Amino acid sequence: MAEETDALEKSLEGYKEKINPINKLTLELDKDLIFAARTQRGYVIDFDAKVEWGCMPTESLLASVAGCLAIDVVSFLRKMRAEITDFRIDVTGERNPTPPQYYKAIDMLIRIKGKGITPKKMDRVISLSQEKYCSVYHSLRKDMKVTVRYEITSED
Repeated sequence: MAEETDALEKSLEGYKEKINPINKLTLELDKDLIFAARTQRGYVIDFDAKVEWGCMPTESLLASVAGCLAIDVVSFLRKMRAEITDFRIDVTGERNPTPPQYYKAIDMLIRIKGKGITPKKMDRVISLSQEKYCSVYHSLRKDMKVTVRYEITSED
């Protein structure tokens, strides 16, 4: 197991090293309570308190943690020579009912289909993401309960 981990981590060299150490964006008021966030690379995310023209900031947090996990899981499985034909994460966030209405728990269900995908590989790649690589996960509250489950549909 240790040799397999070392080989996988060696194959990931450079994967997470290409980050900008400082990230910047601008957030501007568009109208009413609608804001446009523009990343340093020009991507725009619209935030809307009334959820008529954009997403809520809390929705984008759920999307970010799922996106970070997804990038890690798919990348790591591909390095393990798995063939992924379908991938989806269903995410549920449970919020504190009173201000601050932070997330108390996040549950993610990965639905994955392909060849060469085993529970052992899934457990390993999820563990690597949560323990070492997912910067969004490591930016969350330490008292937040985050669960990740998976359903594998094999095409072997």
